[in-house]
Amino acid sequence: MPITTGTRAGLAIAALLGVADVVSAFFPTPEGQVGPPLPIVLLGGLLGLATLAAAAVAWRTGRRGALRIVAGTRVLSAITALPAFFVDVPAWVKLVVAVGVVLTVVCVVLVLAPARRSASLVD
Repeated sequence: MPITTGTRAGLAIAALLGVADVVSAFFPTPEGQVGPPLPIVLLGGLLGLATLAAAAVAWRTGRRGALRIVAGTRVLSAITALPAFFVDVPAWVKLVVAVGVVLTVVCVVLVLAPARRSASLVD
């Protein structure tokens, strides 16, 4: 399957989000502060690693399975961030989560969008 520019853009966004997940796994919430529990932080790190691996495969080969794994890991990661909207956290945290969710939606749409076929003329 050929990789379009839009798909590559989606994979790049996914890779950036994956790197952010992996990095955040090394900085768990300190004791006494509001933030995600350690299991969620570690799950995010694992999802980030899976995203990066699948994005690398998808970038090189264009395999649909790898593209679906990228989309799935990004959706799962976004779902783990959604509780931030329902607990008492600073506004900047909610803003960061909202930006991450919007980037995830853009990424998934770009990664899963089918390649357009050129119209052929029939005589």
